[in-house]
Amino acid sequence: MGEQVTLSRRLAMVLAIAGYAALAGCATPMNPPRATVLVPAAPILPPPPIHANGQVLWSIVNGKCVPDQQANAKPDPCAEIAIASGVDKGYAVLKDRVGVSQYLVMPTRLITGIEDPRLLAPGATNYFDAAWRVRGLVDQRLGTTLTRDDVGIAVNSIYGRSQDLLHLHVDCLRIDVRDELHHQLAAVGRRWSAPITLGGQRYYALRIQGNDRVPIDPFRALASGLRVPPAEMGAWTLVLAGATFKDGPGFVLLAARADPAGGYDGSGEDIQDHQCAGRGAAK
Repeated sequence: MGEQVTLSRRLAMVLAIAGYAALAGCATPMNPPRATVLVPAAPILPPPPIHANGQVLWSIVNGKCVPDQQANAKPDPCAEIAIASGVDKGYAVLKDRVGVSQYLVMPTRLITGIEDPRLLAPGATNYFDAAWRVRGLVDQRLGTTLTRDDVGIAVNSIYGRSQDLLHLHVDCLRIDVRDELHHQLAAVGRRWSAPITLGGQRYYALRIQGNDRVPIDPFRALASGLRVPPAEMGAWTLVLAGATFKDGPGFVLLAARADPAGGYDGSGEDIQDHQCAGRGAAK
């Protein structure tokens, strides 16, 4: 009886030690822990702002570009439009009035912004993939061919935008941000990294392998990878930056959450340079 009690106590101690080891993050080589980024609890967010004149872009796309394309095969005032598979899947490309080479990529149906649940629906258009191909228009405006590392695509949060139609800003990255990102590429892996600082703002970062196509949908990568609840998607900003890794071309997806009370409105566009200083001459 005494031996059985002793064995029982020893077994209990072994199990307890194993439990403490697991809580401490220890694991055997056969079952390594999966890397997890812990996103801090969301700050209390104010109600979404009301954007005065927030339908201007939608009136251009829906009231001018789409009808002109359908009637005349010429999407004025848009530069390009793609509605071959239907308006619900299409997108329009418009030269922005701000900057020498900035283009906007927008859906041809009314998707309000990053908070719109239709962006996460099955079969949703990957607007970042379309926007990456639009960089050729940026090159034309600048009269040069940008390196992939010079190009960024930004979507602002609901607090950092003025329009209520999803629009992706395609333009140059700021040179200082490009160089900072280059120096921190080693810290960016295929799982979301701990925040890195770029242009004075902290961003979670994710490596994506690819060349001419963006193989994953960044909106889905944000929602699932950082476990952002649908009700909080609108507080986030995304920037897709071209990158060149040692083993080939790819992208770095950057994500940051707005904190209006702390002075940050979630505008990833801030790390773009709409003058593309030092990179070509505007036409």
